[in-house]
Amino acid sequence: MKAEIRKEYHRWVEQCSNAETALYDADVTAELKAMAADEAKIEDAFYRDLAFGTGGLRGVIGAGTNRMNVYTVAKASQGLADYVKKNFAQEDWKIAVSYDSRIKSDRFAQVASGVFAANGIQVWIYPELMPTPCLSYAVRALGCAAGIMVTASHNPSKYNGYKVYGADGCQITTEAAAEILAGIERLDIFNDIQVTEFAAESSSDISYIPAEVYTAFVKEVKKQSVLFGDEIDRNVSIVYSPLNGTGLKPVLRTLKESGFTNITVVAEQEQPDGHFPTCPYPNPEIREAMALGMEYAAKCNADLLLATDPDCDRVGIAVKKTATAAISKGAGNNNADAPALLDAGNKNTDAMAPEGTESTEAASQYVLLSGNETGMLLLDFICSQRIRHGQMPENPVLVKTIVTIDMAERIAKKYGVRTVNVLTGFKFIGEQIGLLEKQGRTEDYILGFEESYGYLSGSYVRDKDAVDASLLICEMFAYYRTRGISLLDRLEELYREFGYCLNTLYSFEFEGSAGFARMQEIMAEFRKGVDAIGPKKVERVLDYREGLDGLPKSDVLKYLLEDDCSVVVRPSGTEPKLKTYISVSAATKEEAGELEKQMAEAMKAYFR
Repeated sequence: MKAEIRKEYHRWVEQCSNAETALYDADVTAELKAMAADEAKIEDAFYRDLAFGTGGLRGVIGAGTNRMNVYTVAKASQGLADYVKKNFAQEDWKIAVSYDSRIKSDRFAQVASGVFAANGIQVWIYPELMPTPCLSYAVRALGCAAGIMVTASHNPSKYNGYKVYGADGCQITTEAAAEILAGIERLDIFNDIQVTEFAAESSSDISYIPAEVYTAFVKEVKKQSVLFGDEIDRNVSIVYSPLNGTGLKPVLRTLKESGFTNITVVAEQEQPDGHFPTCPYPNPEIREAMALGMEYAAKCNADLLLATDPDCDRVGIAVKKTATAAISKGAGNNNADAPALLDAGNKNTDAMAPEGTESTEAASQYVLLSGNETGMLLLDFICSQRIRHGQMPENPVLVKTIVTIDMAERIAKKYGVRTVNVLTGFKFIGEQIGLLEKQGRTEDYILGFEESYGYLSGSYVRDKDAVDASLLICEMFAYYRTRGISLLDRLEELYREFGYCLNTLYSFEFEGSAGFARMQEIMAEFRKGVDAIGPKKVERVLDYREGLDGLPKSDVLKYLLEDDCSVVVRPSGTEPKLKTYISVSAATKEEAGELEKQMAEAMKAYFR
């Protein structure tokens, strides 16, 4: 072990032992003592500082510089406080705070608030856990210079995180993140942090966000309806799971106020619980996360299953199979676009295939739709409704990420909608909404979506919103159901009209310092050149590392292959993973499925 790592560890042992300090955490102290004889654990906990970027912080909860704890949260908060004080007039020194159900989320939110208050910044914090879109809304509604959301989104329970938002309600830009990071790096984690005890009820610098702000958010969501007076059967049977996160109150309130009252909540996943006892990986992209909900749906004979992730910015759905809808395996309806968790270090010997399997009785009755499929259905529904009711703006815009299904562009073109492609991450979609706002064109924005189950149809927030998406999905489902059409029927119609396109995502995990180095090696190997991926030749390579097509610099490679196929490779910005996105176009679903398997096998070789 390097001497500086050992030295920093001993410094933490000494500094964290004082129970009288505002940042004392008995769990951190106990963990530091427990790892004393384990050099590997000490090295992993201290070999680097937890990375801070446009996504803020995200890491495993625990003791050390490479962990999420009260000290790393306080240091990041001091850096953000310094940034706000430097870049905003004093009357604008306000920061909004929210948090989810994860382990220590409330404590981290209080620590951050204490740092902001100690720096003379007015803190507005929700009195209870609230979703990410509610934080984005509060930033703008309260005229804040910044906002933070304590969450690790859909990661396993051992993770937590800290998203940072700008005054526009969007996650911070690359430039802002770089300036905040530079400030953080100048700070000593124990000696340079100003902090006071959290006291919302007695402190003039910390106030609870009024209930009126939350109510205004719900009203804005309900305004996103595109029914325009059309009659629908709102008594459809819905099963909903918040996956032990923040979605329970806002999703149910919005749906019920919109007339959807026949809702059954998955009891085991109803209340906030950061341990996620029935759902170790609380990500609606993953079949296992939806399994209990599908069992409930089967027992209730429900028409539709909704599940939102812990911070309620993503939503996944499942619909009952119908006699008329018979989408073949490999078409994507069996969650073909969901992440396949593949073995990157001989850890996952039972890796999930991209098309998934249907092993339970419940799963055999319901079909999980991918993020791409739900996004295409929403795009088609919104456009068709707007045109039919004369509500389509003159210059409508769809914003999607470069890894989101290409077929969406073909649908948009049919309706006269211009598509703007951005880098992976909804913050880039949010930035496009901001640009439209500056031009006085926010009404031109009709939808933004990404393949990872994130959707937003309005400009009232600048991040993906599963509350909004849940309402739109329920209205879309009920609209078609009232007219004798299932979502699977409509999806088949879209495939027949626009041709078939299959997108899959594979994630390869590389933990620890050795894994971090290996990810860098793999990206370097890809940049040496690739002639073909499976049977498809590479026709062009797009390297976004130095910026491309007006987009910010990003460690992303996209290979454009013959016959309208493509592959994207990028490191995750929030997890120790490399991700590869495979897009296949073919004449039939069966051909696409076979071609995707060949390309996936070719890609796996690079990640061994």
